[in-house]
Amino acid sequence: MTLPSRFITLFAWVAGLSALAEPVPPPPAIPRFSINYLDRTVNPATDFYEFACGQWRKDNPIPADKSRWGGFYELAERNWASIQQILNETMPTKAAPRTPRRQVADFYASAMDTNRIEGLGLKPIQANLKRIDRVKDVSGLFKLLAEFHDQGGGGLFGMGFGPDDKDSRIYAVELGQGGLSLPDRDYYLQDSFREVRDKYRQHVEKMFILLGETPAAAAAHADTVLSLETELAKAARTRVELRDPNKNYNKFSHAEFVAHYPNLPWAEYLAARHLATPKYEVVGQPEFFTALDRLMSERPLADWQVYLRWHLLHAIAAYLPAAFERENFAFFGRTLSGQLEPEPRWKRAAHQIDGCIGEALGQLYVAKHFPAEARTRMLELVANLRAVYRDRLTTVPWMSEPTRAKALAKFDRFTAKIGHPEKFRDYSALSIRPDDYLGNVRRAAQFESRREIARIGQAVDRTEWHMTPETVNAYFNGSQNEIVFPAGILQPPFFDLTLDDAVNYGGIGVVIGHEITHGYDDQGRKYDANGNLNDWWSEADGKAFETRAQKMVEEFNGFEVLPGLHVNGQLTLGENLADLGGVSIAYEALQRALAKDPAQRRQIDGFTPEQRFFLSFAQIWRMNVREAEARRLITVDPHSPGKCRANGTLMNQPEFYEAFNITAGSPMWLPPEQRTKIW
Repeated sequence: MTLPSRFITLFAWVAGLSALAEPVPPPPAIPRFSINYLDRTVNPATDFYEFACGQWRKDNPIPADKSRWGGFYELAERNWASIQQILNETMPTKAAPRTPRRQVADFYASAMDTNRIEGLGLKPIQANLKRIDRVKDVSGLFKLLAEFHDQGGGGLFGMGFGPDDKDSRIYAVELGQGGLSLPDRDYYLQDSFREVRDKYRQHVEKMFILLGETPAAAAAHADTVLSLETELAKAARTRVELRDPNKNYNKFSHAEFVAHYPNLPWAEYLAARHLATPKYEVVGQPEFFTALDRLMSERPLADWQVYLRWHLLHAIAAYLPAAFERENFAFFGRTLSGQLEPEPRWKRAAHQIDGCIGEALGQLYVAKHFPAEARTRMLELVANLRAVYRDRLTTVPWMSEPTRAKALAKFDRFTAKIGHPEKFRDYSALSIRPDDYLGNVRRAAQFESRREIARIGQAVDRTEWHMTPETVNAYFNGSQNEIVFPAGILQPPFFDLTLDDAVNYGGIGVVIGHEITHGYDDQGRKYDANGNLNDWWSEADGKAFETRAQKMVEEFNGFEVLPGLHVNGQLTLGENLADLGGVSIAYEALQRALAKDPAQRRQIDGFTPEQRFFLSFAQIWRMNVREAEARRLITVDPHSPGKCRANGTLMNQPEFYEAFNITAGSPMWLPPEQRTKIW
């Protein structure tokens, strides 16, 4: 799993304040490993995923407010139920001002006060709309765009502030392609998405009508938005192209940058972002900015005003009256993902709090739901997986000794973070009001933007986290050479203190191995021991790695998700390699644990520890997905579908064949010469 990007949940309307007083329902069942999930009518040699998960898939249709449903989401639901209880507990008593408890309570109150949101109507954005109308030139447009970016909005391009990929000690300004509303460039350019494009244009038109435009004007403006975004899409790189960190690192001195793009008024933009002129910018896709520079002179200012009006509306639809929320969900929820109903309002509010002041909520979550023994056990598991991986690096036969020495130097410097930050982020300077939902969201975004901008050129804070403690996920951070496991994922089905080692090594053990392997996947291997983008491999070793990895590309290209729709093996390569490494080293770590404790070699529920390990791995990927969501994920997601992650990974593991007596000629059999073995 890679570093997450912040997202805005698609909201829909629930009337009144009554939700604040509703009792919290009992939390969902603990989604732990179970042999009851097995479909024993399926031969494991035919389809191991269906054998391991088939009964669960039959018994667990996708809820109406979800586009997909699986082990991750069962745990997430249980987690959100815990968070709902925390949110409700913050409401009865008033904590001291600007404390985490008070800020969470006030943010939640503002999100749930739908009566006030309805009463305000479009008042919170009237000033923004008038300023767009008064824009006189491109400089004024960029100044206003900068303010919208500062408050969490989108449009034209993306700007970030993170460690410099080639000097990970300091923060740099990063610029990249952007400006699209649909999930990916392919939605604008491929015939297979023509129907979705048509519905998107209709959605933009409906939103402009809600804004008060005449039907004729709204239709014309929707055409303008789609036309401009299509031009931006044509200039954008594909998801596969974006996976090459070297090609997406292009360093310009500021003078060079300005000279390259004379039609883009950067001085006005930077001033409006309160960003001092940087020494340099790292540009991900220079050709995109060349196209943007050209379009800015070719298209009339009125078109860009329409575009900016749309992106303002698109960014804040979730915080406006019900009609906007409903239309927003109708397209971005129902059409794009097949989701039948929006999530309840309290949960949408919780998502926003997590995204805006997540470490304030995280303090309350950790105090209540993260036992000390979980961290202790995780440290032990990480140490066990590290020992195996280091031995693999020491003995892997295809790597030369000079490259091996550098691989080991990198490995010896990587670190692990578990549970939550040692020091939580201080939001006390951020104003959160119980009667200003949109204002809270904007101020929180601006607070984070200003915090990051102030660090440009300064030393990187290596203690910082990029996920909140309540998140059900994990990540590897190449620039800091670290693996990170928030408290949220340290629960069943991944981590279960009540079950045997085999199940835990097949769950969280594989996740640990997965994140470690990201340091040596097709992207992570390009970062050195200091977290810098630097080719430390010999040419022969690099080619040896790529030859082995290509087998996995070809294997996953062969998986058909829907008729005519295949997995993109190149897009998903990094995650597939991480799964492969994770299973392999977790399995060996389990064998070492069993050698130390032979009593655990007994069968449980009729399965050996080895069998339970592979069943546990397959079950964490149990999943049901709506067709529209499956199509979206194949286009944009670097992770393969759950069935492919389970079957495709295990088909490369010799120990899997032994555990379930799978022989040549079976559907699950992959000939040895086609199997991928790297680490």
